[in-house]
Parts: sequence; C-alpha cells; structure tokens
Amino acid sequence: MVIAGAGMAGVQTAVALREQGYAGPVTLLGAEPHPPYDRPPLSKAVLLGTAEGSAFDVDFPELGVELRLGVAVTGVRPAAHLVDTDAGPVPYTALVLATGAEPLALPGTRDHPAVHLLRTLDDATRLRPVLDDRRTVVVVGAGWIGAEFATAARQAGCHVTVVEAAGRPLAGALPAEAAEPMVAWYAEAGVELRTGVAVSRVEDHGVRLADGTLLPADAVVVGIGARPATGFLAGSGIALDAHGAVLADGLLRASVPDVHAVGDCVSFPSARYGRRLLVHHWDNALQGPRTVAASLTGEEPAVYDPVPYFWSEQFGRFVQYAGHHEAEDRLVHRGDPHGPAWSICWVSPGGVLRAVLTVGRPRDLTQGRRLIASGAPVSPGLVADPAVPLKSATA
Repeated sequence: MVIAGAGMAGVQTAVALREQGYAGPVTLLGAEPHPPYDRPPLSKAVLLGTAEGSAFDVDFPELGVELRLGVAVTGVRPAAHLVDTDAGPVPYTALVLATGAEPLALPGTRDHPAVHLLRTLDDATRLRPVLDDRRTVVVVGAGWIGAEFATAARQAGCHVTVVEAAGRPLAGALPAEAAEPMVAWYAEAGVELRTGVAVSRVEDHGVRLADGTLLPADAVVVGIGARPATGFLAGSGIALDAHGAVLADGLLRASVPDVHAVGDCVSFPSARYGRRLLVHHWDNALQGPRTVAASLTGEEPAVYDPVPYFWSEQFGRFVQYAGHHEAEDRLVHRGDPHGPAWSICWVSPGGVLRAVLTVGRPRDLTQGRRLIASGAPVSPGLVADPAVPLKSATA
C-alpha cells in the first residue's frame, strides 16, 4: 500500500489499515520535511506561539509504516502501478491519494515577500513574527480562514483590516441572512471590514484596492479559498471533476483500478443530498479513511455518505456547521442572531432537516446532525423555537 499525502487523511488511512487487520507493507509519502501534523492549530495556538507544533501522536515505526518525508508526488502511472516522485518512482499494489488542497494565491503576488498564505506549518512559522511585532496587517478574504487569522492577529495586538470582494463575509458558504450577524463581530473585535471591493495589487507599502484606496500593510495574508492538490495527475487517466478533485465512487475508488482517494482532494456522490460533494474540512479527512481501509482489506464497507461537519473559532465565538444546504431550502432561525447564542437550520421543501449552523449552541449541532443523518421529517415551527430541543422537533 502506498499513501500519497501525510496530512490527516493520509495518516488516518495508515492507522485504519492496521486497525482493520492489514499486515502488509505501508508506505506514507509526505511532501513536507516535518513529521505529519494537524492543521487546525496552525491558525490558533501555533500562530500565536502558544504551541510549537501540532504533530500527530502516532508512532509510525511501531505501526509498521514507512514514513518518507520531503518526497513530493509528481505523477501516477496506473498501468505500471507506479507513483512518480521527486525522489524516484515508487511501485504500488494499491494507491491512496490523500494530497489535500492547496490555497489559492492572489494573482501576481506569489513571490512577494510581504504576502503570506496560511496552510502549512512553515506558513504559520513565517507569520509568527508578524504577530509578535504587532504589525499592520491586511487580510484578503473574509472566509473561515480569514476570520480565524484576523482573530489571532487582533489577539496579538495587530492592526487588522479585512478586505472582501463580495458584499459580505462567507459569501461563498452562507446566504446573506445567515452571514449578516457576523459582520458586527469584526467591529466588536476592532477589525476593519471592507466588503464589496476587490484588491487591485499589492504595492511596496500596502494594498491598492480597485477603488484606488491604499491600505497600509506590513504584511498581507491571503485567504481566498483552496483547490484540490491534484495537478500531478495530469495525463494519468485518473478522472477529475470540474473543481479538479478526484472523481470517486461511493467507496472512494478512483476511475482506474487499485486507486482510492480521500480527504480534500476527492469528490464523492451523496445520495442524501443528491449531488457530488467536495468537502474541504477536517472531519471528512478523519472519516473517509475508514471506508478506504475497509475497501482495501476486503471488507464490504457502507457507501461513504457522511453528514459534512466543520467548526471555526473566531472573534470569541465557536461556530459549527453540519450538513449541506441548497438555495431552495427554507432558512429557519433559532434564537436571536444578534445575541450571544443562536442557530440557523435549513429545512428542505420535503420537510427534512438538511443543515444546521450554530453559534454557542453545541446541543443544537449534536442533535441536528443526528436528525440530518436520520432523514426524519421535522416541524419548522418546532425547529424555530429555541426552547424546544432539536431532537424533539420531528413532525
């Protein structure tokens, strides 16, 4: 077994293979020189210097896994059962692609010394002096990672401005009604939020906006999204979807024999939502490996169709989301969205709970996630009453 990618998805695949009885050789290829680590702390404890790293607590020699660090995958030759790397070809009997996603760069800024991304341990390490020195920072993108970095930078005492080309934060993830309460969070934290204006270019002393404004900046942090890290698959014959993700089936098998994919680099069909899902979140990288390992060890795993889940810590709030919503779903508030704790639920035209967003209401998240998984019909009137437990809101 060869696993390409040593992040959460790759490491958990190796662990799951052993837990499910696979006794053969396992090779784990990691492009970075660091021991495999967890990514969520990078925008929190590691960035603020309260932790030096977030390495997984996995003893790879004891697990019987050959860990090869600093080895980048450059191609796959399915007919020859070979993975090409910058250290030479690696043969495989079965291959698991777990290469994750790569952040999108702001055009024309890739080599600019003041421009930073936040995806790797090295990224966080380079950004720590910016926070330590309380610099003036411009964050491009008011998505999840932009809000989390802005939170950490303000906590460190930096002057922070967040610029978002769309008219509101999280425009690509949430409808206006759901995101509107979050606008006030920026001001409360002392962060200047500028929406509806794009970045024109990064200059020597700041960020020039499309309206001509120059925002002074010692550092610029870009958080405008990510794409599956699958460029190395060009010419391999492994099918990709329109987003560049590996096109997998319900058991996370790729389009060629003996290749699976897991985590941020793969899309899979969801019967629950009637569409393919591409999920760039930690929980997906944790769950998918169990399905892959079961398939590779000859078991008959259930079709992979989880209720997607993620969380974000921003501006003193713990935000959680489970499920997947569409434009036609009915948005139902639970509690005052301008208060300290509230939730939003999305109910399908057929009366089924599809997704739940919670701020400071963890029980709503837990109970809502179970309701989504069960597919039980709910009463929108009961859902809207924050005094009624979600588990009791069934029709």
